[in-house]
Amino acid sequence: MESDELTPAERRVRAAFATGTPVDLRESPGDDPSRDGPLWGPERTVRGEVLRALLLDAPPPGGGIPALDLAGARVTGRLDLQYATVEHPVRLRHCHFAEPLRCYAARLRELNLSESALPGLVAHAVHVEGVLRLTRTRCTGVVRLGGTRVDGSLYLEGAQVLAPDAEEPVLQLNQAVIGADVWAPGLRTHGWVRLSGATVAGSVNLTDARLTGTGEAAVDAEGLAVEGQVLLRSAEVHGWFGLRGARIAGRLDLSYCRLVNPGGPGLRAGSATLGELWLRKAPPMEGTLNLRRARIGTLLLEPGSVPAEVMVADLSYTSLAPHEPAGRRLPLLARDRDGYIPQAYEELTAAYRRIGDDRAARLVQLAKQRRHRSTLPWYGRLWGHVQDATVGYGFRPLRALGWLLSLLAVGSVAFAAHHPPPLKAGEGPPFNPVFFTLDLLLPVISFGQEGAFAPAGGYQWLSYVLVLTGWILATAVVAGVTRAVSRP
Repeated sequence: MESDELTPAERRVRAAFATGTPVDLRESPGDDPSRDGPLWGPERTVRGEVLRALLLDAPPPGGGIPALDLAGARVTGRLDLQYATVEHPVRLRHCHFAEPLRCYAARLRELNLSESALPGLVAHAVHVEGVLRLTRTRCTGVVRLGGTRVDGSLYLEGAQVLAPDAEEPVLQLNQAVIGADVWAPGLRTHGWVRLSGATVAGSVNLTDARLTGTGEAAVDAEGLAVEGQVLLRSAEVHGWFGLRGARIAGRLDLSYCRLVNPGGPGLRAGSATLGELWLRKAPPMEGTLNLRRARIGTLLLEPGSVPAEVMVADLSYTSLAPHEPAGRRLPLLARDRDGYIPQAYEELTAAYRRIGDDRAARLVQLAKQRRHRSTLPWYGRLWGHVQDATVGYGFRPLRALGWLLSLLAVGSVAFAAHHPPPLKAGEGPPFNPVFFTLDLLLPVISFGQEGAFAPAGGYQWLSYVLVLTGWILATAVVAGVTRAVSRP
């Protein structure tokens, strides 16, 4: 494009391009491209076709390092870099774009759109050899970065992507490959965010983010692979956050995070593999916590942050923190949507045993038996209540001794007050109320009293009760102790 066809602003940009000199057209540092950009006059207007020609034409001679470094411009028309190879850094900061920037399948050294306002960004399959900066960028349309490859970091801190009427994800990073971090603290989105299949060599930082889905979904990160951490500290997510099948080597940190999706899933992390999961210092999740088939190294789970409904079938974890009494953990297992999940109780038992808290482990096993009892037919529930009342399913053996001593005291006092007559006068041992009661209570031990004396009337019925109770107690003890001893 000839020089006489350019406006003064465009000639200034062209002259600075050869040496990479920054051009700042702002009248003040407080200029707002989103609000004021459409009103900027010709002195701050640059056509997209002029910028495209600068980037794609041969660099002008001069020995400098060319770069497009422009701030505070109103970019009119379309800046179309589709399939282009751009050898120079592109920095378009604090700019207002009239049309979406198009970089589909382009190869760029660096792209910096910090604090600019755009109606959309079309950058599927773009390859950025350096960093891609969208710091505090405001976009009212869809940002398409699916299949993007960024050798450095992707910066989205303070960015806003607000397109509530879009019928597709408003921020698309599906199948993207990021060579370092996705740095997005304070990100604001209104619409669905898609991260499915993305690979991040560093960490994903969404601290203080506000992510609002327009349907049920807020973030779909199915199959996401992150070598570092995923941080959502103090974030707020309206809609479900999906991490099904994700692999996060470090921790998924939901500390102080608010997840809101009443009546639906809150966190979907089924089949995920996580180094650590931190759910702490946060209000109860408004939605279901789905950790089915997840594999977690350290599960840092505070009971007060757990929602009213969970799904933990086949969940496994190596350690559980913070250390809480079994009574604080057990109500969480009762909230499983699928009902009684034996494996969940076994996993919690193993966690307590690994830290040497055998008492808590026994309480979990006792709770497991009680929960299992509720799934049995009436006769199974009846026998379960007997085992529970007598020996606590074998986990409270001293309870049997208490029953034995109580019944022994009742029988001894009753038969001491009224000696039963002997079966044969002048024969047999002298009557002893304690040994007589023990003969009735202990079915496998004989003191020679039961066969020598015959209670009558109400005392005969008392002897029947003691015999029946003794058999029940003995059977419950054997069944309960066998169950307890069979535990690893």
